[in-house]
Amino acid sequence: MSKFLLKTEPTEYSFDDLDRDRHTVWDGITNGLAQKHIASMREGDELIIYHSGDERQAVGLAHVVRGPYTDPNHKETKLHVVNILVDRRFPKPVTLAEIKLKPAFANFDLLKLPRLSVVPMSDEHYVEILKMSGSISRR
Repeated sequence: MSKFLLKTEPTEYSFDDLDRDRHTVWDGITNGLAQKHIASMREGDELIIYHSGDERQAVGLAHVVRGPYTDPNHKETKLHVVNILVDRRFPKPVTLAEIKLKPAFANFDLLKLPRLSVVPMSDEHYVEILKMSGSISRR
């Protein structure tokens, strides 16, 4: 399974909204590289939901329940969307400032390409954020 970080502006659609709705169509992604990442997603892929804007923090987990398909609201373009299902909120959000302090994240696209809204993650980065959030123990 692949892992991705999905950025959302919490004033537009927050983790609270996803938690309330339980599932949603992840749409509105127009950047070419972000679309390439959306198109590579598969059912079961694991997702970290990240609040951008003023918050700048990873706040919870979700997963893909329907792989990429053409956005029904933009049929004239090649935009893809996926359906996602909420998993759980982090016990403790992980801030961008905390991520930046860890040398292990030096090559993480969240830091290298800060405007990218869909960021692929290595297993190591994914697990480290889970540890930082208190979701899994640090062994």
